[in-house]
Formats: sequence, structure tokens, C-alpha cells
Amino acid sequence: MFGISEFLVALVAFLLIVQFLKLQWAGRQLPPGPTPLPFIGNLWLLGFKLHPETLEKLAQIHGNIFTLWLGQSPVIVLHGFQAVKDGLTNNPEDVSGRPTTPFFNEKASDKGIILTSGHTWKQQRRFGLMTLRNLGMGKKGLEQLIQEEARYLVEYLTSERGQPLDPSVSFSQAFSNVICAVVLGHRFSTDDETLQQLLEANDCLLKSGGSLSERLYNTFPWLMDHLPGPHKKMVSSHEFMYRFAKEEIRCHRERGVPDEPQDFIDFYLAQMVKCRDDPTSTFDEDSLIHTILDLFIAGTESTATTLRWALISLVLHPDVQEKVQQELDVVLGSSQLICYEDRKNLPYTNAVIHEIQRYHCIAPVGVPRQCVKDTTLLGSPVPKGTVILPNICSVLADPEQWETPRQFNPAHFLDKEGNFMSRDAFLPFSAGHRVCLGERLARTELFIFFTNLLRAFTFSLPEGVTEINTERILGGLLQPHHYKICAIPR
Repeated sequence: MFGISEFLVALVAFLLIVQFLKLQWAGRQLPPGPTPLPFIGNLWLLGFKLHPETLEKLAQIHGNIFTLWLGQSPVIVLHGFQAVKDGLTNNPEDVSGRPTTPFFNEKASDKGIILTSGHTWKQQRRFGLMTLRNLGMGKKGLEQLIQEEARYLVEYLTSERGQPLDPSVSFSQAFSNVICAVVLGHRFSTDDETLQQLLEANDCLLKSGGSLSERLYNTFPWLMDHLPGPHKKMVSSHEFMYRFAKEEIRCHRERGVPDEPQDFIDFYLAQMVKCRDDPTSTFDEDSLIHTILDLFIAGTESTATTLRWALISLVLHPDVQEKVQQELDVVLGSSQLICYEDRKNLPYTNAVIHEIQRYHCIAPVGVPRQCVKDTTLLGSPVPKGTVILPNICSVLADPEQWETPRQFNPAHFLDKEGNFMSRDAFLPFSAGHRVCLGERLARTELFIFFTNLLRAFTFSLPEGVTEINTERILGGLLQPHHYKICAIPR
């Protein structure tokens, strides 16, 4: 007779075999990929992280479209420029959804822009784009806000008198203040406690993205809710940002919506009143709160991280830094206000900025997509609900698209005459229907901040320091390790 221990072993073995066969059956019509294990899928193979190098090795084995199992859920990875471009643009509507996870489904509950799908996403995104245009995205109004924050940043760095400093905090403050001015209608002083708390909460959420803690929460939410760990800080960070946005909305309501809206919240509150009797409207206070969080989270650290990588490239390639400064001096001089339109007269500087974004890919798979209907990807049938991971880093380092993909080389964006040259494979903001909402804002910010900094300073490593850490920290973004640098006034 079997004892209780033998029975339990046999039961576990039976469940594992059933789960293994279930995964094999479910994956029979999906693109090929590594064999998943029961319950954890391929997470063991990934080290519980979606690291670009691991995805590249798997693509070499399984091809430019392959299936991974994150726990019991299949995801299809698109690798390389052609696969990502075709997968996201051939049938863009089919792959325009967002997957839901227990953590974000509980917190966002189909609100906002980034994590929504279908009618909600279309209505909120359309309004978001229209409102950003009304507030001056791509016009002089918003440029003036960016120029003002760039000036504050230059003044701060000047006050440091070339002493070693960590630029991460000042960069995050500058870009968050741009978002605050656009969305809230005001900026914060750099020593404001609320701003510090916002940046800390935002940093926590970004670093937890794709982490083991987040994956465990999404795989076992019923268990993780009752256990201590880093996921608790994720929850508290999200709750703090939620309360902050709610308070800003309350202040706006107390003042009343002006005849001419001054910021994003003003426009949104006016839209809520306008659509009050529309049964198809998705405009309510909770959606506004989550849209504010979306704009803040997506619009702060992404550009700040790119600029931190930019300084690393400049100190590693002083010849590039010098050539940019020479071009700025000749074309703009020292007093002219820098505008986004100036990029057309600064081909080398523009090429360097693009190369920084290409070489230092900060969003390995962007935000995952989901099929909203049964469709076909690169000839493979894919059922509705399947998650799609476009490997953006593989596009920006595709050896078939870039002459020296593993080297920092601004010539990737210059023709033989030295004119700026756009490239089809430059997709740091993704592609298709869900291309980054704030692409124009990010491009404008990066250009104005970068050129103002290079015109005012020469960046170098502190005396006695000969190396800088270029390894990437994997989270919601690929961030550099903290470093110190000297901003020497020119």
C-alpha cells in the first residue's frame, strides 16, 4: 500500500506531467521556442528577466519569431528590424492591445492610456494627442517650457564649478518639471519634498518593471498579497502617485476650469463636462488620475536616462564631444536661444543624438502588445489574447541595418556629404498604432537639453578616474549605474 508521502509524490508527479502536456498542446500552433517547464515555463532559462542578450541568443537558435512561456502564459518575441516592423505594422490594429497583469489590472483597472486597449485606449489616446498639440507640442509654447528647464539645469551645473557630481537627480528633476508644467500647470523647486517623493516613487515602479518580484506577483498574486517583499514598495509607490494626482485634480476643481485651459488637467476636466451625458465616454476622474500617472512615469525617466547615457558616450568619445561643440559654436554662437528647428542646421549634433538613442537602447521590449483578434505574424497563426514582445534593442543593433551595430558611430546618421540621414531601422519609440505618445516631446526635450549642455560645458571624468561603468541595470528601463562626472564651464 502507498503511504501518504508516496501518494503526495505521485500526485505532484502527475500534476507536473499534466501541466507539461498541457503546455505542449497549447503551444503546438505557436512559433517554435525553448521547451517550457511546468508552472514556470521558460522563466528559469531567462533568469526571471527579459535581458536583451538572452533574447538574442534564443533568436539565433529559434529564429526571428519565437515563443517564450512566462509562467503559464505564452509570449511571442519579434527579433530584428524586419520582424518587428512587419509584426507591428502589417496588421497594426490586430496587435494594438495591451496585456493585463494582476498588479496593473488591480491598480489601473482599464484606465489611462498606456495599459488600456480597445475603445478606452483609442478615446484616451486621441484626446491625449489633441491636448498635447493644443498645449504646444511641436510649437513654441512647449519649447519655451523646455528651454526654461534647460536654463535652470545649466545654472545648477554652473554653480557646482566643475566639481564631481552625480547628474541623475538633477536630470530627473528637470524632465519631471517639464511634465509637471504641461500636465499640472506648475513646476516644483528642486528642493521640494513632494517632487523628491514623486521621483522616488517613479524610480521604484520603473526598477520593479520586469523584476523577479513583479513576475512572482503576477504569477502568484493570491500568495504575494500576504507576503512581505519589494512588491509591497511597488504598491505603496503607486498609491502615493495616485494620491498626488487626485490632490492636484482637487486643487484644479477648486479654482474652476478657466475659459482658456492652461494645462492638461484643465482640458481633461472640461472634456468630462462636455461628455457628461455620453454613454460611450471613458472620461472620468479615475481615468484622468491614471493618465497623469502615465504621462509622468513615461515622460520623466526615459529622457533623463537617455541623457545620462549621453554623458557616458561623451566622456568615452571626447573627439565626438569636441566636434559637436565646434558645430554649435559655428552655427549658433553663445547667445542664441536654441530651438528644435535648429537641428536642421546641426547635422552632426543631430546624428550624435540619434546615435546615443540607437547605441544605448533603454527600452528592451517597450511596452508589450496583445493580439485583439486571431491574426497572422510573419506567416505564423497567432490566437487572440497572445502577448507580443517586440525586441526594440535587436532593431537598433540589427547587423543587416547598421554598418557597425556594436560601436558608437554617429556616421550611421550621416551621408557622404555630412548631411543628416534618417534611417528606417531607427525605432526607439516603437512602431505601429501604439508608437510612443510623447515621441515628439521626447525628441524636442533631448535636443534642447543636449545642445544647451554641450554649449555651456565640457564633460569629463573626475581627476584620477579612468573608467566609467557601462553595464546596464535591467528594469523597466535599461539604466546606467550611478556615476560622477565633471561639468567644466566653457
